[in-house]
This record gives sequence, C-alpha cells and structure tokens, in this order.
Amino acid sequence: MSTLNLTRVHASGPRMVLRRSGARGLFSSPAVGKQRLVILGSGWGGYEVLRAIDKKRWNVIILSPTNYFNFTPLLASCSVGTLEFRSAIEPVRRYTPEVRAYTAWCDSIDFKHKKLLCMPATKPPYFAGSKSPVPAGQAADPIGPANPVPGDSQRFELTYDKLVIAVGAYSQTFNVPGVKEHAHFLKDILDARRIRARILECFEQANQPTITDADRRKLLNFCVVGGGPTGVEFAAELHDLLHTDMSRHYPQLARMARINLYDVAPTILGGFDEGLQQYAESKFRREGIRLLTQHHVERVEEGRMFVTEEGEVHFGLLVWSTGLAPNPLIQSITEAKKDERTKRSLITDEHLNVVMKDTNAPDPDVFAIGDAATIGDEPPLPATAQVANQQAKYITKRLNKLIKSSTGVLGADEKPFKFQNAGSLAYVGDWEAIFDRTRAASGPKNKETGRVAWLLWRSAYFTKTLSVRNKILVPVYWFLNWIFGRDLSRF
Repeated sequence: MSTLNLTRVHASGPRMVLRRSGARGLFSSPAVGKQRLVILGSGWGGYEVLRAIDKKRWNVIILSPTNYFNFTPLLASCSVGTLEFRSAIEPVRRYTPEVRAYTAWCDSIDFKHKKLLCMPATKPPYFAGSKSPVPAGQAADPIGPANPVPGDSQRFELTYDKLVIAVGAYSQTFNVPGVKEHAHFLKDILDARRIRARILECFEQANQPTITDADRRKLLNFCVVGGGPTGVEFAAELHDLLHTDMSRHYPQLARMARINLYDVAPTILGGFDEGLQQYAESKFRREGIRLLTQHHVERVEEGRMFVTEEGEVHFGLLVWSTGLAPNPLIQSITEAKKDERTKRSLITDEHLNVVMKDTNAPDPDVFAIGDAATIGDEPPLPATAQVANQQAKYITKRLNKLIKSSTGVLGADEKPFKFQNAGSLAYVGDWEAIFDRTRAASGPKNKETGRVAWLLWRSAYFTKTLSVRNKILVPVYWFLNWIFGRDLSRF
C-alpha cells in the first residue's frame, strides 16, 4: 500500500511537493549553490573525510549504522578492561549541526539519478506501525544489516552531488556453520563490550561451588580463530589479564585458564617480516599460548567447536577474526565494476573514482575508499586503517580543491593516489610488541621487538588518537590500570 509523503526539493527556493512512493524522500534545501556531499560510513575512511572536508562550502551528510567512529587498534585493550570503552570511540555528532548525520544503512544506490535508498538502523517508534530492522534489545548484526522490510514506511531516499563510499567490510565466516550465532567478533566497540562481559561471566560461572573442575576447564578455555594482528593482539591482551588481575583475584581459576590461537595458515601475522613472525610465535609459546596453525574449523555449536585436526573443542569464549567479507551494499551494486579477486570491493581508477560497467569509465561524482575499493589492476592494498585514512585524505583534498575551483572541474594533471606504507605494529603481551618497517615507503626500513617496539606501539596509538579528550583519556587509563589494576566488575 503506497504512503503519502512530503518531499522537499530546491530550485529557486524551498518548496513542498506531494508524491506517492514506498519510501520517504529527503530532498532538503541547502543554501543556494552549495553542492551536497554524502559520506557512507563512519570508519577510518568516512570519518576522516567528515573531519577534513570544507563544511562551509559543502552541504555534508553522513550516513552510518553507528553514530561514532571506532579507533580499532584499541578495541583489544577495551575488551579486557585495559582501557575504557569511551576512549576508543569518537562521536560523529561532534560536527553537527554543521553536518547532518543519519543513523541508517544505505541499501542501494541509483547512480543514474544520484539517489540512495536508506533504512534506519534504529528501532522505529512504537506508533510507527512497522517492523524494526534491529529487534528490540539486540545490537546491530556484526556480520551485516537485517534485510529491509519491503514497502516499509521507515525507508527513505537521499540525493547526492558527490558520493563517498566508505562502508568497509564485515567479518568473514567462510560459511562455517554456527560462527555467526556462537562466536564473538572484534570490529566494533559493542563487540569489545560483549567480549569483556563474557570473560568475566566465564570466571564467575567457574567460581560457583557446584561446578566440577572438568567443567571449569571448559569454561576457562578461551579460543581465538585468526592469526592476524587483531587475533594476536586480543590473545596477548587476554594473556595479560589472566596473569595479572585474574591471578590476583581468582588464583585457583587463573591456573586452569588456557588460550588457544587457531589459524589455517602455517604461521601467524602473515603480513609481517618472517623474523618478527618467529619472534611472536616464540613469545606466545613461552607464555603458554597454544598456537594451532594449519587447523580448520568445521562447525561451531554453543560452547564447543569441531576442528578437523583436533575433533571436539569446548570453549567458554570464542573470538573469530579471520578476515573480511563483502559489505551487503557492495554486493547489491551491479552498475559498477568489482574486483574478482577480493569479491568485496569496487574497482576505482588511480584517483579513487568508481569505474562503471556500461562506459568502462570512472564516475567523477562517486568515490570508493578503504576495504570497499580496489585500484584498477593493481594488487589489492592491505585492509588496514592507514590505507583507508590516506585515501580519505587524498579525496578530501580533491573535493576541497574542486569546490574552490571556478570551473567546478579538476585538471587532468592531478597526481594519482599512492599508498605510503608507514609500517605495521602488533602487541604480543607483557609490555612487548613488534614493529615492522621493512616494507615502508620511505625512511629507515628497520624492525624492532620487545620493550622498544612496545613504546613505539603505545606512542603511535596515542599520537593517532583523534580528539584532545581521548589523547588525555588513553594515557590516564593506562596509568590508572597500571597502578590500581583493571576493574573486574561485571555490569
């Protein structure tokens, strides 16, 4: 049944037009001559564009299912209580009312008419009379958004003059049964909260007098699937928690706890220098973290998973960190070229404009960055924060230069985007880290391990923290937890 909606458009001034459609049209009236820039996503790419874009010249709209930016390198620390959650996020609405922000998903893009079909990521009001895209009491799905309800009156449209697609990617499960239902992911601050609550719950359950030692060992068996930087840093942070605060407050239980790190590859930290991989592996083995490489998970059930090489493995907590899967928005796009290798990204030219199928030419009004983009025939760039951040800075300079140009177009002599690898860092526990600059674009191509690398790790994350508030909070929490220990309250 069609609904009657009010749509505002602008020409010589704002006016109201009645139309019938299955979605609400939001054609707001910006100042005359002000082009509309729509940013999809509030991650490392989208948030950087939001921060640096000239908001006085652009009419900026940001659309994201969350109203904050995740400082992802600190999520592992938040998940074990080393840092508090607020210190790892930045609010999108810091830039409102200058910028309009909608907490919603973009379900599809009409490139021809420059329209976006959007679905709210919030529960609709009780009087709206439509189904919620997210059930009450549940957080947004870590794998992907729920399917929009056909004909739902909550859906709405947005138009754009320029579009930045920075939606990122979702957690890859490789279609292993039960992962989505029974594993935890670590891509969002909500994931870190759930992991922290589950760790504390495992210890409280194991502390009950009616539990047998065999069941205690099952509850205190912590499994991590994925040997990349996220999985390794979480295992290291969890090891620190078990051997400091948990050993002090649950001495008997802490001795029963085990950490197991699984990966299908023969080594962990595949993107790092081989010598650093060996250092991390030897460090983990010395600290009692079991490294189970070349292991394959067949399926996951509640409290247990089945591994081809081991059989049935019981766990109290399973953290899944095995790579990236396509964002549903990218999957829904048929008009643009896609990378056949990654299956999760749009093809762009060297200036990060999306290449369209019908013309085989880049669309000058649409950009794609981060995990949602691959440049031409070049090898895919690493799926890291620094890639998305550098791409965002590049297109922001282009857009700011464009809006200042009297012609409204940029010259053909523009420099193409070039990724400048600044090196890689990973924490390996007990105040030690590894730092790899062997593939750095410039400067010394060295590598560091141990306490020196740990100091570099902490100083890098401190300096990269975006707001003054978090530049204060992060070192303060590090200091407080060093003096007083982590808070083990479960709430």
